[in-house]
Amino acid sequence: MGKSQPTYTKEFKRQAVNLFETSGKSKTQIARDLGISDSALSKWCKEFGEQGEEAFPGKGHQILVEEENKKLKREIEILRQERDIVKKR
Repeated sequence: MGKSQPTYTKEFKRQAVNLFETSGKSKTQIARDLGISDSALSKWCKEFGEQGEEAFPGKGHQILVEEENKKLKREIEILRQERDIVKKR
């Protein structure tokens, strides 16, 4: 059986990138200190550099899921208001 890859939170990834950018240490040293691979930290730095706050959305294209969720919540609110109007009659 293959070893499963560990998953890291968005916050952990941002903090790791921030630590690299502000500490003056090498990526190798930061990665070793955090117990992650050099390649993971390099990937996170690149992704954060390209996407900024939109980086690390999570599994399943979470940005699209969040947009759909907001749309559905608005739709539910409209339907509730319409239902309440009909109930009052």
